[in-house]
Amino acid sequence: MKYSQIPLSQTVVTLCKTHNIKHVVISPGSRNAPLTIGFTHDDYFECYSIVDERCAAFFALGIAQQLREPVAVVCTSGSALLNYFPAVSEAFYSNIPIVVLSADRPEHLVGIGDGQTIHQKNVYGNHVVYSTSLKLDLKEDEYTISENELPIFKSLDNKKDYFLGLQNGIQSYNESEIDKALNHSKLKAAPVHINIPFDEPLYQTVDSLTINPKPFNLIGTDDIVDQVEINTLFHTWQNADRKMILVGVLQPNAIEEHLLQKLADDESVIVFTETTSNIYHPDFFPGIDKIIAPLDDDDFKLLQPEILLTFGGLIVSKKIKAFLRNYKPKQHWHVDLYKANDTFFCLEKHVELSINTFLNSFLSKITENKKSNYKAFWLSVRDKRRQKHEAYLKTIPFTDFTVFNKLLYSLPKESQLQLGNSSTIRYAQLFQLKKEINVFCNRGTSGIDGSTSTAIGSAAVSKERVTFITGDLSFFYDSNALWNSYMPNNFRIIVINNGGGGIFRILPGHKNTENFDTYFETKHSLTAKHLCNMYGLEYNTASNDSTLLKHLKTFYDQSEQPKLLEIFTPSRINDEILLQYFNFIK
Repeated sequence: MKYSQIPLSQTVVTLCKTHNIKHVVISPGSRNAPLTIGFTHDDYFECYSIVDERCAAFFALGIAQQLREPVAVVCTSGSALLNYFPAVSEAFYSNIPIVVLSADRPEHLVGIGDGQTIHQKNVYGNHVVYSTSLKLDLKEDEYTISENELPIFKSLDNKKDYFLGLQNGIQSYNESEIDKALNHSKLKAAPVHINIPFDEPLYQTVDSLTINPKPFNLIGTDDIVDQVEINTLFHTWQNADRKMILVGVLQPNAIEEHLLQKLADDESVIVFTETTSNIYHPDFFPGIDKIIAPLDDDDFKLLQPEILLTFGGLIVSKKIKAFLRNYKPKQHWHVDLYKANDTFFCLEKHVELSINTFLNSFLSKITENKKSNYKAFWLSVRDKRRQKHEAYLKTIPFTDFTVFNKLLYSLPKESQLQLGNSSTIRYAQLFQLKKEINVFCNRGTSGIDGSTSTAIGSAAVSKERVTFITGDLSFFYDSNALWNSYMPNNFRIIVINNGGGGIFRILPGHKNTENFDTYFETKHSLTAKHLCNMYGLEYNTASNDSTLLKHLKTFYDQSEQPKLLEIFTPSRINDEILLQYFNFIK
């Protein structure tokens, strides 16, 4: 086995292995060569080569999203690590563990005009939970290292002992910092940044390690129930007639089934879920906008909860956010081990427990559910909305709306659905999905920039077949995502191409003008055909109901290459169909 000659590189690679970080996404470069040598020559690591750093980081995010364990991304110095930033911020707000390993110039070469050099220390600011810049290894024949790169040691008479003392101090510091960063990533399910300076020569190798680091473990967040807190919350809960539970982004199977049933059994509780919540029950309320959009002031007052209990990540529905900000509950409690967002400006309590720990303790106290017509009334509203929804589908032409209906119905059972942002996730919210389908979307920052890369990263490690549905702008924006060799043959991409950012047409403003077309909707005439030819995907198109249904019959069948289906919809009426929908179901 080959190792980089540089002790710092050996230390980083060895500690990643000790911490069970197996998946490493590498973007080519020279300054990160010592790390690339170390990772790629050790069979323990599963290494991926992704040229575009932005795509690489989102690809790693997709892997970490599925495995729920830290994934490392490795880049050279300079602007390379800035291209990681969109994925780092997404990981931060989505609680996904990414470990950024950025190679750097020695400190004495920073800020003097040396090539491919920027100020890399703490470059991600508040968007990582730990950031460290390691110390450069010493060389006996060079003393060009600045004083602030070295820990302070007592001066020794013997030059060799003095050098070894300094180097041992540097080694100890580096081991400690790497351990802290990797532990933070694991324990807090969040991104961390380790900045690693290397001096030339960069490519020399040795046959054995010259270091022997020993990891230490940080104390994790305790998932211990405070019975006094639980009792206080329970007393308030039992006295309320209207309780609303709102569930944001969750991993599949995040909440135990028997707990979901207990929530469903309570007449005074309604459970609003989103497409990304990944929980299902016949008495729950998916399709929030379908219920909220047609309501008036009197209806809102009937829906207004006394207690709002929230789980999971960020909420997609703007309508539920507007409702709860205008018709605030008396109390809002959020359950999460790490953080609570005051999304509705009325957060009363952050319960620092995992969801299952909280619900097992909390619901076990219930001996008799509160009598209430709260759930029954809104179930009747929900069922009427669903009937109107089905009726509306029979009245409208081929558009984004009808396409989503057919696509979501066509998805194979026990598969994974990755969704692009903007209009894609919002359309998906209006439809009921099969319980067996696991849904993911980058809702931490809700950007369109890396959805394709994330989906491919997920597909590379997932045991499920993965289908990715996206809009045209998002797809073309992230087209470098296809520039890799890790797409499994059963991976499917569906691009809904309405010739621009059609979602902007439903927003206030003057439409059908040159200004709007150019700067808001950004109209175009691009297709995915040439990209599919270049990257080896089977390409098909549809522009009406009959061709769409024809392709969907065989789209998910086994194939020798991944497939992409591009669906062309009319750009000028999609907004009208969507806006009329909410009036129709009222």
